[in-house]
Amino acid sequence: MGAYILRRLLLMIPTIVGIMAISFIVVQFAPGGPVEQVIAQLTGQADSADQRISGGGDLLGGGGSEESSKYRGAQGLDPELIAKLEKQFGFDKPPLTRFGEMMWNYIRFDFGESFFRNTTVLDLIKEKLPVSVSLGIWILIFSYAISIPLGIRKAVKDGSSFDVWTSGVIIVGYAVPSFLFGILLIVLFAGGSFYDWFPLRGLVSDNFDQLAWWQKPLDYFWHLTLPLISLSLASFATTTLLTKNSFIDEIKKQYVITARAKGLNERQVLYGHVFRNAMLIVIASFPSAFISAFFTGSLLIENIFSLDGLGRLGYLSVVNRDYPIVFATLYIFSLLGLFVGLISDLIYTWIDPRIDFERRDV
Repeated sequence: MGAYILRRLLLMIPTIVGIMAISFIVVQFAPGGPVEQVIAQLTGQADSADQRISGGGDLLGGGGSEESSKYRGAQGLDPELIAKLEKQFGFDKPPLTRFGEMMWNYIRFDFGESFFRNTTVLDLIKEKLPVSVSLGIWILIFSYAISIPLGIRKAVKDGSSFDVWTSGVIIVGYAVPSFLFGILLIVLFAGGSFYDWFPLRGLVSDNFDQLAWWQKPLDYFWHLTLPLISLSLASFATTTLLTKNSFIDEIKKQYVITARAKGLNERQVLYGHVFRNAMLIVIASFPSAFISAFFTGSLLIENIFSLDGLGRLGYLSVVNRDYPIVFATLYIFSLLGLFVGLISDLIYTWIDPRIDFERRDV
């Protein structure tokens, strides 16, 4: 197993470099980069742009004789200003040099500073992390704690009335987008057209520090109730059906018939023989569920419920072309996904000792 882990760790290097290289190349051809963003501010709202670039305003005026065709909207601006902007954002260096410096810094977890937020990227991630961690961890716990037992029960009761009506509820939950269900919850329970039972902003109340110790967890979950319900629908439905189908496939196999013939009761057969084999496919889906719960799955929900987490940070960074944040979050979550994938493989061997990755070519 040690050799397999080492090979997987070594394979992470070209994988992460490839992910970052493809993204970096795409960015080079994407219009509306940070330089163009500031140029648009200079030509439209000079006062706002002066807050982003110190000393940029004194280069305006009198220098419009030379036009720059490299950036859209740069006509009439002093070429020295354009050069200063390029140097400020690091675009005065060749792309290959910039990519190499970026990867060298990322290896040391030095993500630099945001282009427009006047703080380091790492500090921004630390600031937004509690929201995403709260959503991600609780979604995984709730969805797996409910969907796995429910999927097993549906497999055992396959074709019964219980299986039919729960399947209907699951299909409806899967078909309704989480953000749409979130809006419905707001309308019903968060001061929309009916009840005003739940808050709409933040993880805790403004007077959280003044609350008694037993009131703090209640306040925390009071704020998380609607976002968690909204986010749990899709993952809940997927994991439940995946668990059910996996158990049904295993229950029909010959070793289950043999175990029953030996006199084992249904519980012994189900949890002593079927469970380990059936859970392999559920574990295989864990890495993608883990990453989506922490980032992509919470993007719209964070915006709807005014939760300032990593999903919203990444979205705003893409819109504003704040590349240090974009690449840093991509690097962190790609690296996290690779490590989670390795951990899921190791869990395979723990659940089913018959699996031996050492004998396979990676």
